[in-house]
Amino acid sequence: MENVVHIRPLHFVDILCDYGAGKDIYAPHPYGHALHLVAGRILSDKDTLLEITLEPDDVCRPCLHNRGGDCDNVIDTSFRPAAPPRMRDWDLLINRRWCKRLDIAEGERYTARVLCERLRDRAGDIRDIFPEFIDDRAAAKAENMRAGIRKFLEPGE
Repeated sequence: MENVVHIRPLHFVDILCDYGAGKDIYAPHPYGHALHLVAGRILSDKDTLLEITLEPDDVCRPCLHNRGGDCDNVIDTSFRPAAPPRMRDWDLLINRRWCKRLDIAEGERYTARVLCERLRDRAGDIRDIFPEFIDDRAAAKAENMRAGIRKFLEPGE
């Protein structure tokens, strides 16, 4: 039996951004999602097998906002006023952009290391992944992402 992590591209990027910002220990979240478990697994084993999905992934599945595969959470639109207000719609939009940028598709499998290398090689300027942002969050996210990629791919890490 394969032990595959089903993951949305945005969650993988978020894990690397957090890692680049110095976060490498996660605690359970009040929403009950499994980011702490998925991030811990990826950061502790670069050869973790990941399967790309646009549906609720292993992070989302136990979340209290996951209602039968549909996220009922809303996002903060104060810094992204043109974004759709529903988390599900926002995530789908961003995940499709990441899939296009990274030339990956739902159902494809990569080790965390290979997906990170692909992100390193193909991410480019991520401001156009997040054009709805009206402040400097995309630049900060890019900086943290690149730091996370370097840290993740460093030999001996």
